[in-house]
Amino acid sequence: MIDLEKLTKEELGNLFPIYLEPYNYNWKNIFIDEQNKISRRINYEFQCKIDHIGSTSIIGILAKPTIDILLQIASDENAKKKIIDILKNEDYIHIPKPENPPPSMMFVKGYTSNGFVGQTFHIHVRFFGDYDEIYFRDYLNNNFEIAKQYEFIKIELSKKFKND
Repeated sequence: MIDLEKLTKEELGNLFPIYLEPYNYNWKNIFIDEQNKISRRINYEFQCKIDHIGSTSIIGILAKPTIDILLQIASDENAKKKIIDILKNEDYIHIPKPENPPPSMMFVKGYTSNGFVGQTFHIHVRFFGDYDEIYFRDYLNNNFEIAKQYEFIKIELSKKFKND
């Protein structure tokens, strides 16, 4: 398994460039399948809430084909270790995020030393109630003109920062 933390920013950018794809109606189903896998394992241990966020959850816009998942948990330090163990068993790579507010965790899947392999996922772990991403998703899905402006910004930034 690749240790993403040991790669430089430049190495990460070259190995995992930014690219956008047209909206894929199957992204929702891919999320639901992954949500079911995760919730079967995690809900066995404790209560959580799992939502589809990120650009693949915005209907009709170009997006990186990575399914972003928001995993909300209770503020319980024991949960943190359990989640790391559970998601590692589901082939996720744990990426500590000490610069983020607690629980300071992120997980990725589909990243290898050869680049992307298969479907990629990002899991963003937050405590219950810390979910601005859901409001953002819902706002864009309810305001198509704004979503298209957001898409334009994404296109421009992906050209400028393809490997960053």
